[in-house]
Amino acid sequence: VQLQASGGGLVQAGGSLRLSCAGSGISFRGKNMVWYRQAPGKERESVAAIYSGGAKEYRDSVKDRFFISRDSAKNMMFLQMDGLKPEDSGIYYCHVGSVWGRGTLVTVSS
Repeated sequence: VQLQASGGGLVQAGGSLRLSCAGSGISFRGKNMVWYRQAPGKERESVAAIYSGGAKEYRDSVKDRFFISRDSAKNMMFLQMDGLKPEDSGIYYCHVGSVWGRGTLVTVSS
């Protein structure tokens, strides 16, 4: 069972990135999926979630800038991040069911 996040990188403030989470050995169907992030010296926090029934939830600070989606048939989850801010920097992790993926680093320069 493995989850791998990708799509991170260095971007200027105001820019966009699209993160992907690919699963192997795990089915995404019927599972809650969450993107988390962790900035240096800070605790890991949830950013966006998409629940098994399709409902979505976002952290207040990313509402209307970040958009979560999934393709359960392909065992993929995505996070479209627009209007990035320096405070969005950190390692982003995907979490599906009870499985954590490896993170991808997002750095937003001012």
